[in-house]
Amino acid sequence: MTDPIASTALRATRLGRRFRSGWALRDCDFALPAGRITALVGPNGAGKSTLFHLATGLLRPTDGEISVFGADPVTAGARDRTAFLAQDKPLYPRFTVEETLRFGRELNQDWDQAGAERIVRAGDISPAARVGALSPGQCTRVSLALAFGKRPDLLLLDEPLADLDPLVRIEAMGLVMAEVAERGTTVVMSSHVLSELENVCDHVLLLKHGGVRLQGDAQQLCDDHVLLTGRAESAREDGLPSGLGGATVVESTVTGRQVTALLRTEPRTEGRPADDSADVFADDRWVTEIPSLEDLLLAYLRSVPADAAPSGDTEAAA
Repeated sequence: MTDPIASTALRATRLGRRFRSGWALRDCDFALPAGRITALVGPNGAGKSTLFHLATGLLRPTDGEISVFGADPVTAGARDRTAFLAQDKPLYPRFTVEETLRFGRELNQDWDQAGAERIVRAGDISPAARVGALSPGQCTRVSLALAFGKRPDLLLLDEPLADLDPLVRIEAMGLVMAEVAERGTTVVMSSHVLSELENVCDHVLLLKHGGVRLQGDAQQLCDDHVLLTGRAESAREDGLPSGLGGATVVESTVTGRQVTALLRTEPRTEGRPADDSADVFADDRWVTEIPSLEDLLLAYLRSVPADAAPSGDTEAAA
């Protein structure tokens, strides 16, 4: 029997964090699986950065609990297993690259000097170069060298590529994927570029209005939804046909005479076909297909109210 603590990298139970302006996160329950790459998605102000700060112990919960591999984030064991790369990449500009890596070595007992140097060297960055003189892409590479040099079991990336041009973004993402594949690191990564996440992430956690709106295995979530397109019906305000069965309407958009909607179907049972959209709509006037992850995430980000659809099974990742 699998140990749920060992197989879960990051777990929250009724997690909440309040600031003077209000709740950034409230009543959040999730369990992110170890050994996977999780996309942390949400609009600005959804609580993504707050969640990262709670996971690293930089902030403490107002309510509930959060744990890293079963331990409190402020404990030495949890901190040793976690690396965090913030969007602003806080490096000392007066340090040379060599001094920056030496700083990482002095702060971390289980430091991979050879691995950190390999990441820097692959970017043709001189060890004698001052950090303040580096380009944004080079600073990102040095930051990633610090993160991977720590040999983390959990790597938290908060919009790490936001300030990079498309070509450098691709290079940096390739670096992350190569290192993760070699080390088996668990990654939680936030980004507003959904197409970028679709290519690398196999698990999803979507926050909206400070709560968990959607979570689970990325492919399973896509399979459990149907993207519906057809001629709008006049009998319903949303243009959808009657008799949707157990399907839940996540989002519906009418453009002229055409309606496009994302529906969440009933949970699949053993023996059902991989593409069961025909079970929902047999009428050939309606086109049904499994949505891409980008289509799925966009629909949940656009839809209101925040609790209009189920967030998924919080224990599925355990």
